[in-house]
Amino acid sequence: MADAKKLFIKTYGCQMNVYDSERMAEAMGAEGYVPTDSVDDADMVLLNTCHIREKASEKLYSDLGRLKPLKAARPNLKITVAGCVAQAEGAEIQRRMPLVDIVVGPQAYHRLPAMVRAGGQSVDTDFPPEDKFDHLPQRKAYRGPTAFLTVQEGCDKFCAFCVVPYTRGAEVSRPPSRLLDETRNLIDRGVREVTLLGQNVNAWTADGWGLGRLIRELAALPGLDRIRYTTSHPNDMADDLISAHAEVPQLMPYLHLPVQSGSDRILKAMNRKHTAAHYIDLIGRIRAARPDILLTSDFIVGFPGESDADFQATMDLIETIGFGMAYSFKYSSRPGTPAAEKPNVPDDIATDRLARLQALLTAQQRAAQTAMVGQEITVLYEKPGRLPGQMVGKSQHLMAVHVEDTSGKVGDLVRATVTAAVTNSLSARRIPD
Repeated sequence: MADAKKLFIKTYGCQMNVYDSERMAEAMGAEGYVPTDSVDDADMVLLNTCHIREKASEKLYSDLGRLKPLKAARPNLKITVAGCVAQAEGAEIQRRMPLVDIVVGPQAYHRLPAMVRAGGQSVDTDFPPEDKFDHLPQRKAYRGPTAFLTVQEGCDKFCAFCVVPYTRGAEVSRPPSRLLDETRNLIDRGVREVTLLGQNVNAWTADGWGLGRLIRELAALPGLDRIRYTTSHPNDMADDLISAHAEVPQLMPYLHLPVQSGSDRILKAMNRKHTAAHYIDLIGRIRAARPDILLTSDFIVGFPGESDADFQATMDLIETIGFGMAYSFKYSSRPGTPAAEKPNVPDDIATDRLARLQALLTAQQRAAQTAMVGQEITVLYEKPGRLPGQMVGKSQHLMAVHVEDTSGKVGDLVRATVTAAVTNSLSARRIPD
């Protein structure tokens, strides 16, 4: 591989972008590119962007600015911007930053190799009629026993704060036969756990199947020990999917189910199309099916029009449900979304609310971790620990675990006893087989 070209990828944002970056790396691998961790060594730099949070564009242009000296010194260096900011801004990126050679959206990245071969500057932010997955090479190599698997893309919900329907397009579900084949391929390469991905993953439906049936069919594949899925919408938690949590041992007792607010008035303004009572009832049904499930969620504070009473309703919902972990943010206006036209809550008020909400969520997370001490868990090893005789992996609840184990290796799925809970992780001792 003396003549191999080197590809540096920086991935912003969610797990779907991680998956997309892996697929783009595989596509460019077929063109003779190999991964590098050093931007200074790269023949091609790919920035795979996310548009969900505030200042996403600014972060991109800041990174591009840092690449200017490298491009000036090495004019043949190819610089590509992919992902949701690429979709949203298109040719404007090259207008502002002429050093960018290629701009490609998340639905067109299967065309990236051809764009590179063509040379020069190009932009492709189409929503092409062909299925990009039909044009990507077969997945070949993995760095560990876990893998992401995109099953669904896009969203039809049009939440008032969200750009996803505009940057990722309408909901599209991949056919089950292809998902089963890709999973078999993953298993053949040592993968023991897959996480099914989608902007609205539990809206997946194809050939008369729902996500619950897909999970059951995947669980029947020999060698697949664990299944997860993310991210879900409360309105698409079908009965069969809920029952799968009770009936499919491979489906891990972990669920990320964003609620965003506990105020019905704010939920309506967000166009979430569910109420707090509906969400609480849904959680009750899920916990009845799988009592040991660990729940996580997303919260936005300071949404336009949020009053003290609205915020308190969110705090009350958190107290009522109890979360093992959650992501929380101050509302940030996304251009082109309905909420962007509304006046914001004063920043000092939103900042204070976020601090109070995060304090409550942190206390619940610590309580959930502390409750694990003395309990038996299962851990899938992903890498050796920093200390001798230590392995690191994830529990069935997606908690990071450092396990005392002098004979373990990556890919082992072991039983362990939790000995301590620290910030964002557990310590454990392996139980002999």
